[in-house]
Amino acid sequence: MVSLKSGSTSEPTDASAQMNTAAMICKGVWKVFGPNAERFLAEHDSKASYEELIAAGLIGAVRDVNLEIRQGEIFVIMGLSGSGKSTLVRCMSRLIEPTAGEVFFEGQDLLKMPEKDLIEIRRHKMGMVFQHFALLPHLTVLGNVAFPLEVQGIDRATREQTACELIELVGLKGREDYYPRELSGGQQQRVGIARSLAVKPEIWLLDEPFSALDPLIRREMQDELMRLQNMLHKTIVFITHDFYESIRLADRIAIMNNGGIIQIGTPEDLVTNPATDHVADFTRDIPRPKVLSARSVMAPVDDRLTFTSSVPAETKIEVLAADIVDQKGPIGVTDGEGKIIGQITPEAVFDVLLHRGTKE
Repeated sequence: MVSLKSGSTSEPTDASAQMNTAAMICKGVWKVFGPNAERFLAEHDSKASYEELIAAGLIGAVRDVNLEIRQGEIFVIMGLSGSGKSTLVRCMSRLIEPTAGEVFFEGQDLLKMPEKDLIEIRRHKMGMVFQHFALLPHLTVLGNVAFPLEVQGIDRATREQTACELIELVGLKGREDYYPRELSGGQQQRVGIARSLAVKPEIWLLDEPFSALDPLIRREMQDELMRLQNMLHKTIVFITHDFYESIRLADRIAIMNNGGIIQIGTPEDLVTNPATDHVADFTRDIPRPKVLSARSVMAPVDDRLTFTSSVPAETKIEVLAADIVDQKGPIGVTDGEGKIIGQITPEAVFDVLLHRGTKE
């Protein structure tokens, strides 16, 4: 499990190699609100505690964040309201100016980049979707989706062709001439998603994009996001306060509290090995069968057994539960190459289903 605490000073052993494999890297990122915040941080060597900030009358919205977002992953940042997650994602794009730190994108520190160059990156390489759809009411669906390309100076025929392709991609073909007021909330958010994809972004920043939607529509949009990701393979930073949403979408999750990151890991990591009581509270009521995989509950292989069936190691317990009920004995667990790496018994599955023997 990868776990980064707020205040961590660890550095990669090979920075250049890290830059080549990561979509974005944050190093020691701070956003402190209040008078003389930069001077205060400098005087404390960027290591001020939460209590010291409060005593100085300052608000540490983001505190010494260190993280690496990998190419092609869905990286979820979650926390309660006021934890700093939305401020952090805005620091990543410099929509909010960080007080200190470094944000590397394609090997360049965005915080040292001239405003003109930063605007070009936002226009051509970053897609952004926010909780409030922010569609332009006087433009049709076609006009809204094509708008970023118009800003880039792309000719009308090309931008409208691209927009039509994206409108079809998000399931709104036939509504090109509708205005935002004529669409449901879910349809409006699909327009926002299509618009953000128009620039063919290298990284996609989604700040609680489904929070304003009704539960059924929200789940539908989560499914839509997963469908698009399976097709497009984008690097996605997704902000939410909902752990259920996180475990449906995330490759990895960073949990924030009081502006700092307290743990980073896969959903399974966080459920099985919470680093703090705060993380344990987040994961306590999560149904284990939805999160735990065959790998997490498998036992070493008994060489005396011959397995009549097997499952991939990443198969969730929820998925294999129905099939294993009729098994008389263990089934094999395989790696990505089909090699048996462990075994799982019906009893082990029942323990997960009944929440026996798992950490609280």
